Formats: sequence, C-alpha cells, structure tokens
Amino acid sequence: MNYNIACYILYGSITVFIIFRVGQLFHRSGRIFILRLFQQNEGLADTTNNILLLAYYLFNIGYAVVQLRFWENVATVDALIASVATKTGILVIILACTHYCNLYLIYYLSKKKEHLITSKNYQP
Repeated sequence: MNYNIACYILYGSITVFIIFRVGQLFHRSGRIFILRLFQQNEGLADTTNNILLLAYYLFNIGYAVVQLRFWENVATVDALIASVATKTGILVIILACTHYCNLYLIYYLSKKKEHLITSKNYQP
C-alpha cells in the first residue's frame, strides 16, 4: 500500500500550521526591533514588517511545496512517520536559521546606524 497521499496531507497540515503560527509571532514580536531601526517611524516600520512577513511566507511555502517533489515512496506507517518527521524537522531547522540570520542583520544594521550617528556628532 502506498502512503504518499497521507504523507502529503499530514506534512501539508503541519507545515501550514508551523509557517503561519511562527510568521505571526515573528511579525508581532519583531515590530519593536524594526521600529528602533527606523527611528520610531511607524509607517515605514509597519510596511517593512509586512513585506518581511510576505517574503517569509513565500520562501517557506515555496520550500515546503518543492519538498513534495523529492518525496520518496512510502510503503509503511513507520516510513510515513519517519518521512513526515524528517521533512518537518528540516523545515524547522531552516526557519530557525533564517530567524537567526534576520536577527543578526537587524542587530548589525542598528549598530551600524548608531556608529554613523555617533561619528557625525563627534567633534574634536
């Protein structure tokens, strides 16, 4: 018996839940960092935050769909669980790495901005 359709449905359900739930958390919690980066300009910060959320959704949903193309043939329930767990685990690792890269980028940009501001105000 072939369990690939069951894998797709289970993987799709888990993936959609993870992607959208994590995206909502990042969008809500990341606003304060983006506001600080843009000197409390709410319009620019909210627009940037919304664009980042859209890019996050597109990137991760695209990756999840591409993973369906490379799915091996699943013949047993044990293989179904292992296969779904592996694909979901890889997705979660990618989400975590992307999140930490974004945090580092925001940190780097804010430090660079602070350096530019302090160097402009410095008078020998």
